[in-house]
Amino acid sequence: MLSMSVLSCDPDDDPVVQEEPAPTSISATPASSSLESSGGEVALSVTAPQRPAVSGAPSWITVVDGTYNKYNITFTLRVAKNETYEPRSATFSITSGSLSQSVTVSQAAAQKPAEPEKPEDPDEGETPTGEDISASLVTTGATNEAKALYGYLLSQYGKKVISSIMADVNWNHKEADKVHSATGKYPAMNCYDFIHIYVPKNNWIDYTDLKPVTEWAEAGGIVSLMWHFNVPKNKDTVPGSDGSGVTCTPTETTFRASNVFTEGSWENKWFYEQMDKVAEVILGLQKQGIAAIWRPFHEAAGNATLKQQASWATSWFWWGYDGADVFKKLWVEMFNYFKTKGIRNLIWVWTTQNYNGDSTKYNQDKDWYPGDEYVDIVARDLYGSTAAVNATEFKQIQKTYPTKMVTLGECGKDGNTAFATIPSVWSAGAKWSWFMPWYGSNMPDATWWKTAMSSGNVITRSEVKY
Repeated sequence: MLSMSVLSCDPDDDPVVQEEPAPTSISATPASSSLESSGGEVALSVTAPQRPAVSGAPSWITVVDGTYNKYNITFTLRVAKNETYEPRSATFSITSGSLSQSVTVSQAAAQKPAEPEKPEDPDEGETPTGEDISASLVTTGATNEAKALYGYLLSQYGKKVISSIMADVNWNHKEADKVHSATGKYPAMNCYDFIHIYVPKNNWIDYTDLKPVTEWAEAGGIVSLMWHFNVPKNKDTVPGSDGSGVTCTPTETTFRASNVFTEGSWENKWFYEQMDKVAEVILGLQKQGIAAIWRPFHEAAGNATLKQQASWATSWFWWGYDGADVFKKLWVEMFNYFKTKGIRNLIWVWTTQNYNGDSTKYNQDKDWYPGDEYVDIVARDLYGSTAAVNATEFKQIQKTYPTKMVTLGECGKDGNTAFATIPSVWSAGAKWSWFMPWYGSNMPDATWWKTAMSSGNVITRSEVKY
């Protein structure tokens, strides 16, 4: 049987496809985004009745258009890396005709690079208190004047710094007079040098004339003594009355410190002859009731503590040239010899090189320290140094020698490099017992001195009381 059916082709019978109605508003997803500082991309899906546009995006966001299809479009927001150390955020608009939608993109700040860890300095630490400092002098039976002076130094330590100045070469207070002319005030301390003690007595230098020292002490000043211990250039050299024929520099003389202890050697004879001359003057001051700060054999280590070998890694003074052990033997011998002479009016000051300003290149010169029983105060000489350098040196030395006061044995300009002002040094934490600028080209200018002498932390001569 054959069966047939007929299908209608009437268009009215086709299904009706409804068109999607146009949106009446605009929407954006996500309306807000947060990114890391490294940047990245954000897919921003937007629904709008007309093809939308992005306006007001900042320069660090690049907008890449997508395809607009049936009221929908996806923009790609490319966010650049944030290289600043501040977070940032931008709000801009998606517009479609009169419709608008705000979008916000935020970005984290760049991470600050970690500061390199400063290697811990075992010699840097807190300043010991006055209770840590030895209350007595190393000299047995010290004079009452020496005890009083030391007690005064101790009473001011860490509270105020004592002003001082180096005499112009030897036996006078001319530089102190200049400071007074410039500032109206005298430094509290004047330092005299026995540098010409070897010169035969003549009309230009006579250390037996104590007046330059006694008149300073009578005016209320503190007396300090040091000694550039000159030696003949060789055993046959006869020093001239003009001061010629001698040196402190080891490469300019055949004098060797190690031979001082060989009886009958020319070094032995010269050493004790000169010590007798100095002892005579010091005893003269003692009879006058004058105590003195005594800083012999300064800067003994020189460059000898350099970690690497070099031809110049030696002491620049003969008393250190034969090494630490010989130097310490010299120091102890002077200490004991002066004791046999009856000298009891001195405060003994040893000068350290510390790390010569660079602990990466130099070892500390602790091996050159004569010992607590032979040293009252530890000094450091610095030239052209900043306040920060002063503070570092002070803290290192104070921690290494916690029972001793620490002082600025010498200071001043280094060529054209100025030395930090004393108020800035003090504020940085370098609580030196005193400071002593050197004469000549190293001497700071009048402005530096005016700043120092007007500081409330600085003691001048008229303020000394002990």
